Amino acid sequence: MKFDLERLYHLLPAIHRIRDAELGLQIQQETGAVAPDYNDDVYGPLRALIAIIADEVGILEENLDQLYDDLFIETCAEWVVPYIGELVGYRSLIEIPNTSFSQRAEVANTIKYRRQKGTLHVLEQLARDTTQLDSNIVEYFQLLATTQYMNHLRPQNIAIPRINNNPLAAEGNKDWQILELVNTPFDQMPKTADVRSIVSNRGKYNIPNIGIYLWRIKAYPLTKAPVHKIDDNRYTFNVLGIDTQLYNRPTSEQTATQIAKRMNVAMPISRRELYEDLEVFYGKDKSIFLELDGQEVLNDNNTSLEDLICVCNLSDDPDNSNQWINMPSQKIAIDPVLGRIALPPNLQPPPPDRTLYVTYHYGFSADIGGGEYERADSFELQAENHTVIEVPTNAPDIQNAINQLPAEGGIIEITDNEIYEENLVINIDTDEKIEIRASNGKRPLLKPSNSITINGAERSGLVLNGLMIDGKIETDDLTTLKINHCTLVPSANENILINTQTAVEINKSIIGIIKVTEASDVTITDSILDAIDPSVAVYASPVGEGFGARLSIENSTVIGRVYTRLMNLASNTIFIAEEDATPTKDFLIEAQRIQEGCVRFSFFPEKSKLPRPFRCQPALSGFEKRVYPLFTSLKYGDAGYCQLSQYCAKEITEGADDGAEMGVFHQEYYTFKYANLRTRLNEYLRFGMEVGIFYAS
Repeated sequence: MKFDLERLYHLLPAIHRIRDAELGLQIQQETGAVAPDYNDDVYGPLRALIAIIADEVGILEENLDQLYDDLFIETCAEWVVPYIGELVGYRSLIEIPNTSFSQRAEVANTIKYRRQKGTLHVLEQLARDTTQLDSNIVEYFQLLATTQYMNHLRPQNIAIPRINNNPLAAEGNKDWQILELVNTPFDQMPKTADVRSIVSNRGKYNIPNIGIYLWRIKAYPLTKAPVHKIDDNRYTFNVLGIDTQLYNRPTSEQTATQIAKRMNVAMPISRRELYEDLEVFYGKDKSIFLELDGQEVLNDNNTSLEDLICVCNLSDDPDNSNQWINMPSQKIAIDPVLGRIALPPNLQPPPPDRTLYVTYHYGFSADIGGGEYERADSFELQAENHTVIEVPTNAPDIQNAINQLPAEGGIIEITDNEIYEENLVINIDTDEKIEIRASNGKRPLLKPSNSITINGAERSGLVLNGLMIDGKIETDDLTTLKINHCTLVPSANENILINTQTAVEINKSIIGIIKVTEASDVTITDSILDAIDPSVAVYASPVGEGFGARLSIENSTVIGRVYTRLMNLASNTIFIAEEDATPTKDFLIEAQRIQEGCVRFSFFPEKSKLPRPFRCQPALSGFEKRVYPLFTSLKYGDAGYCQLSQYCAKEITEGADDGAEMGVFHQEYYTFKYANLRTRLNEYLRFGMEVGIFYAS
């Protein structure tokens, strides 16, 4: 029963309600004030008192309802989870701050896990519950090459698989899956025994050993996106025209006790896999899909996929760099390793309005830089309070939508993944705020041939959210510029040029070179600054390599030299910089004023001039090479872009202020997840078994 205002008020005797209405009417006549009314009843002083009581009763009712919900792990508040866990003897793990990580699932399943203690699927599920990463478990004794015992034959244990690699041969290669997955977590090739310790990640193949693999790279979808056209027959999946390895869309296991297989985790798609299992990877709601001239490229009653699509190596021709090898004659060719598409010549000449759209998955480590991931919480302006103009629904392009905005500004929301080739000119008046954003679940490309020019006034502001921008942003007299979840494609030219005093905030974005006048303030969090070449200045003033604006940077990775007037704060950040062929500066990372500012828990080259560092690396002179950060890749577009290598020094992987890793993926807390998993495994492993934890990506 809900005791709201009306229910409580009408529990009073009618004589009191009549008298209260008379008093309310008398007060209105004497003061001239118009009091609010409910159901045409005058709001008297007694009714006002009951309204306050009703609010408090509502709070109590909500609290009582929550107390009942807190009795159950499925519905309890997050702070109650450890207390319920204590009732079943659950050992709490390291708390991971500022994330959606919860121990609720593991607490809920603790009793079930203990009943099945030591089984493979429980160990694998524990890995997922404690790390929130895809996982796979391997029993290495199953992979030992041994002589066969006639009373216990193991026909799957084939020490020497057939290596006939011709898929068109009469017999074919019966073991192509085994050969394709060599040196992956799903490697089934028998090995000789290795007696080194698996706990220290040195040895694997031994009788008591179990391996748990964790996938740091996730598969991110891009749905119905335009391709990059090279000529009438050659295209790339990546709209920027760069080679991109395609990933599979992970599927869920069919049963609760199934161990993860290759299709249950995010892995690169090889040419052979796509060739052999085309219908598994290609199709609507699958890993890859094409739409040509408005028609879905799918098989029908008269054709099969093999009649429409072929899989081949579309690498550059060594004799002619402007051509690809293995160009098709009849079918559409796909190269999943390079992310390339080739159309047959019989489709020529193409109509003027020929279109090719693709749906595919690419690999990356975290939700930054824009994409079809959840980012609605990062929207600055709310639709219910501001004018919203959708592109292309309400306006054909972005410039047209900007021109339609009222004087107070509003929201430009792009609702597709199209390419917008516009040299935008954005004029923002005094007290006007504009947010240009991609809809949640979209990632359009802005590709100006010149630049995006922003002219501001006092208290003017612009927010960019969820966009990929292949070009330059130039501002003048703008008060605030916020860039959230965007990619300003790194290049040899500056991505951002700030000519006047502006407060710049960059969050969860990938940015190239920034040139900022020293009168501004720049704040960067959870982002990548990449000059492509670490010997090039990635942060400086608009004139040469002078000192740029005051800089505060946290949880970020910087590739290139940095010159700032004041390093206001540098925390949990990795600075990678090198000297160029003809050095013009004495330092690679330099702050003009070193009496102020704070540099803490970061890595920077020894040739740096900064405020006195606190617990930074290298900690001692001459130690730079030993602790120098190692990355999976520093090439933009790679799946492991700016991801710390598993061979990186612990001073970097555990060197942040909270014990997590330095750099842009600090908020992923891989160190904490690894420690939590190791703690939990000690409880669920069988006696005599040893386990090693490896990063599969």
